[in-house]
Amino acid sequence: MTRAPREPLGPDGLVLDVRDRPGPAPLRFETARDGRLTVLRQGGRPLLLGALTGEGCCRDLRLHRLDGYRSPLPPIESSRMRSAAGWVHRYARWLEDADGTPVDDGRWGLARRTTFALPIWSCDFVRDWPAGVLELYCGGGWHGVLPLRRLSPPDAPRVKAYRKHVRDGTLAPVLLWWVPFLDGWLILDGHDRAVAALAEGRAPECVVLTRLLDEDQWRREAATVADSHRHHGERLAARPAGPGTERQRAVMEERYGDVLAGLPYEPSGIRTWPLPGGAPAWEALARTAMFECPSD
Repeated sequence: MTRAPREPLGPDGLVLDVRDRPGPAPLRFETARDGRLTVLRQGGRPLLLGALTGEGCCRDLRLHRLDGYRSPLPPIESSRMRSAAGWVHRYARWLEDADGTPVDDGRWGLARRTTFALPIWSCDFVRDWPAGVLELYCGGGWHGVLPLRRLSPPDAPRVKAYRKHVRDGTLAPVLLWWVPFLDGWLILDGHDRAVAALAEGRAPECVVLTRLLDEDQWRREAATVADSHRHHGERLAARPAGPGTERQRAVMEERYGDVLAGLPYEPSGIRTWPLPGGAPAWEALARTAMFECPSD
């Protein structure tokens, strides 16, 4: 695609305003049966089958992944890792030039992330292949990392080479895709780099790709926030004047400004498309997958 307009996002990030990819995205989720059946597809190839079980706040996504995922980024040689800087901008250019990405029309954020809560790369990092279960609890969610291909062992030759980069501080970041309905991330590029970092006792440094609210969405959100702010302001004005009231007003105004400033950079839900053939097509894919992997 052509180079998308860019704007800065924090100290080490950018926003891509993509306007020439109307979708469906090459890497996309397709759903059936009111979203309870899911397929992640890259081009015409299914990569993941998911079935949502349970009701309310106690739900599990039972999934089965298939071989064939292709990273949208080119191979990153050791010499490039030692000399490269500005990984966010480099990844943005590669994503613009690549097939097989989740990027379609809209605003997309790319930002470095170097710290994660501990369980994300330990108990919530899905090491099993091809099956898995994601516990999607209300309020807490899953909040883990899902690989899209089988992980290499820590002593594999490429992983061993990457482990030296970890120790040298020159390892290229892992590219993650934030998927809100999973409340977690998919690895788009850097499976072996993630294994290398973890084998060295470190959480991988990452670049996170996030679909952001479009202009209409965040303006609607801003109108809702403004109505709430006006309502709270009227209630505060009805109270007796005094130092406590003024402090509350100052805090309220500061929070209001912070919320409005951050709305254009809030994550949006990702787009999904109807699964061609609906539930029967999902069930046919599932039968094929189970035939190929009967132990699962």
